[in-house]
Amino acid sequence: MKLGLQLGYWGAQPPAGTGELVDAAEAAGFDAIFAAESWGSDAFTPLAWWGSRTSHVALGTSVAQLSARTPTNCAMHALTLDHLSGGRAILGLGVSGPQVVEGWYGQPFAKPLARTREYIDIVRQVLARERPVTSDGPHYRLPAGGTGLGKALKPITHPLRADLPIWLGAEGPKNVALAAEIADGWLAIYYSPRLAPMYNQWLDEGFARAGARRSRENFAVAATCQVVLTDDRAGAIAKLKPTIALYVGGMGAKELNFHAQVYERMGYHDEVAEISALFQAGRKEEAAAAVPDEMVAETMIIGNAEHVRGEVKRWEDAGVTMLLVTAQSVARVGELGALLK
Repeated sequence: MKLGLQLGYWGAQPPAGTGELVDAAEAAGFDAIFAAESWGSDAFTPLAWWGSRTSHVALGTSVAQLSARTPTNCAMHALTLDHLSGGRAILGLGVSGPQVVEGWYGQPFAKPLARTREYIDIVRQVLARERPVTSDGPHYRLPAGGTGLGKALKPITHPLRADLPIWLGAEGPKNVALAAEIADGWLAIYYSPRLAPMYNQWLDEGFARAGARRSRENFAVAATCQVVLTDDRAGAIAKLKPTIALYVGGMGAKELNFHAQVYERMGYHDEVAEISALFQAGRKEEAAAAVPDEMVAETMIIGNAEHVRGEVKRWEDAGVTMLLVTAQSVARVGELGALLK
């Protein structure tokens, strides 16, 4: 099992001590560090800043939002980071959701699958640098209309790697199948090993499509997972319930919340409905209390060393190739590295 440190995105202020966490992750044998973005800090700058302290770990976005940048601009970010890191960049992409895409970026959310396919095609054209980059659209037309003076261009800077890995953040069946078809890896959130047969069916659909880039043998499945090493399992589960309530009840529109749909596929239909109603009514503590223990334990690994090792093996057997974990201290990074590597 490979191990990645998920730095996430910033809250109201930049987090303290992140550089030391990154140092500790490399020293502990972590394979990668990842940074995220929502509608505050971006995903690329922290990797360039803190990644400059490292020499071995891969530097990944988990995820960079499609609507935050045009495809060519995103490719510029990726090829720049790849050069600066000596070929260690992983470009993780995701569509986000309509609240952020339309409310923050001012872009339409329609046809996310088609937009993703077109976006990644343009990024790969930039990285390949075989010819001037063009796209017939309809979502990202290059050259664009307007003055009629637009010119198809190749990047001035020669990318370090034409095959820079692109991983796709995906939660639903069609998007997971798309990841297997056109990407090099799947960034999974709230993964449940119990549902591995369902995930594998989605992935196999993508692998079987004409022109698929990868097969199961060389495709990455990176699952974001809270790994909590503790003798107080019940207490740790209780502390994680507000996070579940936030994502199920507040990280998406009432009419369309992809995180809530993930848990509904696990069979928690009634629980999701109750949590969502309470959270959206402003009763956040009650929403957290409505999260059952098994809803936390199914998508996170919590317990003593023996339990954690057994669960990691179960996730690996289910098809996960990398765990993306969080840690709030240098000591905890070292503990996780020693336990899981």
